[in-house]
Parts: sequence; C-alpha cells; structure tokens
Amino acid sequence: MTDEGRIVEMADQWLFKSETYDNCNCAVNCGCQFNLPSTHGYCQSAFVGNLVEGYFNDTPLAGLKWAGLYKWPGEIAEGNGKRQIIIDVRADAAQRVALETIISGGACESLSNFFSVFASTCSEFCETLFLPISLEANLELRTARVDIAGIMSSSGRPIINEFNGQPFHIALARPSGSFEFTYAEIGLGTTSVTGAMEMAFADSWAHFCVHHFNQDGLIRERSRLTAWLERMSPRSRE
Repeated sequence: MTDEGRIVEMADQWLFKSETYDNCNCAVNCGCQFNLPSTHGYCQSAFVGNLVEGYFNDTPLAGLKWAGLYKWPGEIAEGNGKRQIIIDVRADAAQRVALETIISGGACESLSNFFSVFASTCSEFCETLFLPISLEANLELRTARVDIAGIMSSSGRPIINEFNGQPFHIALARPSGSFEFTYAEIGLGTTSVTGAMEMAFADSWAHFCVHHFNQDGLIRERSRLTAWLERMSPRSRE
C-alpha cells in the first residue's frame, strides 16, 4: 500500500496457501468467474481447504484445515450476505486468531483477496466454529469428500462426458482480473449444510484450486495444477 507516495509495509506479515474445494449453487458457468449473473439470482457457496503452507507473523499455519460458508439473497455485488467461518479444532489459540483474521478478510490490502471482497458484501457474521474438519481431496482428479460433523457434508466429482463416459476435463485460467486464483480445475459438487447457514445444492459448479495469498493480495504464480501442460508434446501445444 502507499501513503502519500511512500510504500508502507502492512503491519502483519502472513502467507495463506490452501488447496481448496469450493461448491456453489450455480450451474457450470459460475457468474463469479465469467462476469455473469448467477444461475438462480442468489448465491450460496461452501469453501473447504487444507493449508499446505502458511504463517501469520511468527505463528505457523501449515497442516490446518478451514471452511468458509456464504449466502447472499441476491447477487453477491448487491450485498446483504451472511458468513460463517469454521476453523480446525486442532488449531491452538494463536492459530485460531490468525486464521479467523485472514478468513475474515482482515490484515490485508483492502479487497485484495476473495476473503476481503466477500466480507465487504456481507452484513451478517455468524459465530466462528472450531470443529474437526475431514477433507479428502484430489485437485487434479477433481474429487473431494468433506465432513464437518453436524454442520456440513459435501462431495465433488469430475464432469463426465455423456458420449464416452470419461471424465470431461475443463480448467479455468485467470492470468489477471481475479482476486481468488490463477488456475482452477472445474467439476461438480453436492453439498448439504445445517445450522445457522442451512443450504443445499446438488450437481452444481465446483472448482478445485490453490488459494495463494499474503497481506498484499493474490500471489500470481503458476499453479502446480498446470503440470499436465508439461506432458504435452511441443506440437500439441501449438
């Protein structure tokens, strides 16, 4: 950030690198990613991730899981959203504060990552929960299974080609303009949430991505999920 032309370093220095599964209620042309209206005129979404790297100042975060549940009565940009954060019960006191700060959209350049953007569109914030989070995900294969006892269950799967029965590989690259990711694998998901954020949707948009943020925003680097490109012959890349 700048202050009268001078570069000012954010007070908190942090890194959040999560392998994340997201399922929302849109069809497979989620308006968030294509600058379109939502499928149904309202938005609901559940993010669950595992931190593969992370710290908040001197507090390590790697190995912890998290979830963010969101609901909007209309389009996200219209606001009046509702949010609940769930943090891995294994997190100690310092880690709980750190993760809640980041996922709340705090300690960062304003609107520089999707946590901050989504927070700016919410007016109701439910109590943060600290619970065991079971997440099994293979981002390359576009599969996921989530269980947060008493709160959420979800499964993700690849889209299947109706002509040959094989997985239908769709990926989305966002070299610029995104505050969430640079690359994501696209599939389908089915989610059920109970409690304060009750919602349910089936066979709807799911993406599998690496969320890579720090206090200054989205870190734009090539995702490990693009490794399949290296296996293509030079001629096939033309």
